[in-house]
Parts: sequence; C-alpha cells; structure tokens
Amino acid sequence: MAGQIKPGRSPKPPRRRARAAVTISGACLCGGIAIETDAPLFWAWHDHSEASRRAHGAAYATYVGRWKSKVRVVGGEGVLARFDDLKRRQVRSFRALCGTSMMFTRGGSPKWLDIPRALFGARTGREAKHHVAIEQLQDWAYLGAPLCPLKGYPGVSIEKVRKAKPARGGLFET
Repeated sequence: MAGQIKPGRSPKPPRRRARAAVTISGACLCGGIAIETDAPLFWAWHDHSEASRRAHGAAYATYVGRWKSKVRVVGGEGVLARFDDLKRRQVRSFRALCGTSMMFTRGGSPKWLDIPRALFGARTGREAKHHVAIEQLQDWAYLGAPLCPLKGYPGVSIEKVRKAKPARGGLFET
C-alpha cells in the first residue's frame, strides 16, 4: 500500500519552500558606516517621542526593528559613536563625522535594535503603520495636507490653502 492514503487520514499538504531572505544594505550620510540585514524586518513605526525627535532633528523618526544578532556592521564599525542616555535607559549609535543616527536600543529590550528606516534604499518588507508616543506629536508637524508647486521655486511645494465659504445668513445678506 505504498503511496496510498490510509483510511481516516487526510493527505499531507505539499511542503512550502521557505522564501529566501533578501539582504538589504544601509549606510550613513557620508558612507563611512555600512550595515546590512535580511528582509523582511520585524516591524516598522513612527516614533514621535521627544528623545527621537531631538536625536533626529525632525518631527518624528521612522524606525524598523530587528534582533541585534541579525544586523551586521559591514564597514566602519570602529567609527561608530554612541550616546548612553541613562535617564531614558537608551543607547543611540551614530556617525560623529556626518551626524547620521545609525541604531537605537531601549533599556527594556536589550536584544532588540531600532534602525532608522531612511538608512535603507531598498524595501524593508514592512510599512510603517504604527505610531509610538503619538501624544507627543508636535503641532508644527506635516500631517499630509494637499500640496501644490510654489511658483518661481522649482522643487518647492506649499500646502494648498482652502478658502472658507462665507456663513449663510450673515450680517450683510438680505
């Protein structure tokens, strides 16, 4: 009875071949530090916290997450600087020469590594849909308003101004 299905048993589904990992590379602004890891990464999010906002000099930082053991520094490890934020129990690694944030570790997750999404030119396998510390969102942050080109300044956009309609039954209406 070789090759036949035994009564009362369903056939095993064919084994799915695991998708081969894709190696993605990232680098600092000047190219002095290079990292690589395999995609897809674990998850991605926008961090609106004051610490990340100040560290990146931006309204928020977008990170992708990965186990530390899965990230490889393939160039410039000797020039990787670090800032130990004892108050927040965080360690931030960066390139002192060009100022690029490279990696970030939280005290509660020492085996986890947060990497700025912008370091990678290729897709990471995760879209940032999560928001951390959204209560710290700044009122000056761009929130996706419609844009149009600014006349006379190629490459510059401005938010479209929506004209408010006058209220009906106003003072001067008859």
